[in-house]
Amino acid sequence: MARDPNTRLRDIAATCRLTERAVQGIVADLERDGYLTRTRAGRRTVYRVTPDTVLRHPADGGRPVADALGLLPAPDHGGTGEEADWDEPSVRARPR
Repeated sequence: MARDPNTRLRDIAATCRLTERAVQGIVADLERDGYLTRTRAGRRTVYRVTPDTVLRHPADGGRPVADALGLLPAPDHGGTGEEADWDEPSVRARPR
């Protein structure tokens, strides 16, 4: 969703090898907890990651979501483990 706000839950489910219903539940939880928002654009749903939402697990030490996204491989690197370049304003961290 951070890479493609227009992605379909069906496609996420297939990629993650989960049921579409499971992904719907996960997305609902993420939205409820403030990690993402969803809006309708015609017949499609657009998802936006809320980059400054703080991760709540104690091991994350209060880091924002954008920091965690920076650890993911960028789509252009083909999963090589290189740090992602999240230039999209919807996932860029705001200065603290």
